[in-house]
Amino acid sequence: MGNLRNKVQLIGNVGQDPAITDFENGKRMARVNLATNDHYKNSEGDRITNTEWHTLIAWGKLVDIIEGFVAKGKEIAVEGKLTYRSYEDKEGNKRFVTEDVVSEILLLGGNNGE
Repeated sequence: MGNLRNKVQLIGNVGQDPAITDFENGKRMARVNLATNDHYKNSEGDRITNTEWHTLIAWGKLVDIIEGFVAKGKEIAVEGKLTYRSYEDKEGNKRFVTEDVVSEILLLGGNNGE
């Protein structure tokens, strides 16, 4: 059970084309916004869809896969871990960010939800 301490598994649709960043040291990073949907019925019996947005970060060989095969609308499954960081914005306010650092990706369906 020790491997389950910080593990996230998500299946959803990519909200926009991935952003790829190339760093001076040769490392590459991909940032992907993923939408997951949860469905339930309210007290009146109406079906309600709740959409949550997740920021995914990928490094190394996963960047090549994302760059070549992932686009807006694509359904993907990912596994990774949650990370938290903070920074100061231009006005000096402290901002907090939660990201899912991806360790595995599975391409589902076709591009653009096909």
